[in-house]
Formats: sequence, C-alpha cells, structure tokens
Amino acid sequence: MPTVKGRAEVRAFMAAIPEALETKILRGAARAAAQVVADEAKDRVVSSEVRGAIKVSTKQEVAGQVIARIQTKGPGAYIAPWLEYGTSQHFITVDDSQRNGLSVGSINRKAKEGVLVINGTPVGKTVLHPGARPHPFMRVSLDLKAGEAIAAAQEYINARLAREGLGGAEVSEGDE
Repeated sequence: MPTVKGRAEVRAFMAAIPEALETKILRGAARAAAQVVADEAKDRVVSSEVRGAIKVSTKQEVAGQVIARIQTKGPGAYIAPWLEYGTSQHFITVDDSQRNGLSVGSINRKAKEGVLVINGTPVGKTVLHPGARPHPFMRVSLDLKAGEAIAAAQEYINARLAREGLGGAEVSEGDE
C-alpha cells in the first residue's frame, strides 16, 4: 500500500489560501488599481496644492471585503471639493454698515434662500465672489481609467501568484 507524506502540510496550505488572498494579494491589487486612477487625477487637477493631497489607501473592514480609497488628505485637501464641483456665487466679506448684525455666513445662507438685500447692491468693502466653474478631476479619472485600473489589479494578482505563490506577496507600504 502506498504511503502519503505531507498531507497535514497540504491541508494547512489550502486552509491559508483565503486569508493570503484577502490580506496580501487582493489588498495589493486594490492599491494597484486605485493608483492608476489617482495618477490620472493628479494629471488632471488644476491645483498643485490639491495634486499633492491626492492619496491612496486600502483597508479591510470586513472579512472578504477590501476597500481602496482615493482621497484628498492633508494640506490643500480643502480645495478639492471646490475644484471638483465648483462654487456658487457667495459673499466673502460684507461691510459692517451693510451687515445689520449678521455674519458673512448668515448673509450667504440668506442669499441662498433668495431673500438677501443689502442696501440694494453690494458696495464699499463688500466682496461678492462670482462663483467658480467646476474642474472635475476625480470622477473623470475614474470614468477614463476604470479599464486600466482593472487591468493593473489583474496584473498585480498574476505577478504575485505566478512568481511567488500565495505566501510571497506583501501588503504595500502606506496601507491602513
């Protein structure tokens, strides 16, 4: 009768496959895909401050679910929504003689409600910003690079499985 050796090692290897895929390979693949989109966003954004704030992170909140985020974080991040979506007309400063005790924020809220009247028209130290048109860079990048992102994820998976097997892949630096 033949003797089989290594049965326990094979079982241990097979049991480790799902965890290795989730924690190492899939997380790295998600990062590779997100990086493609982030690079496109950096190319498209019109602000160098926002360009430096575009970051990629990955995490695993629930078993079997890996999340990759492309977000603006740090200095310059506050500008990103204004660039992406634009801004409506708003007051930056309002002359004290025209405030009637209201803050600039209150005046802007009233302006959005359509009831703002400051002595007819803005004058003096009052500054009315005309608004800014949007310069989308995040949404457009995802739309344009979705196919390349999927290909980058697949390439990452293929390289890790073919070259090093399941045990050799590592999570990229900077992951949460």
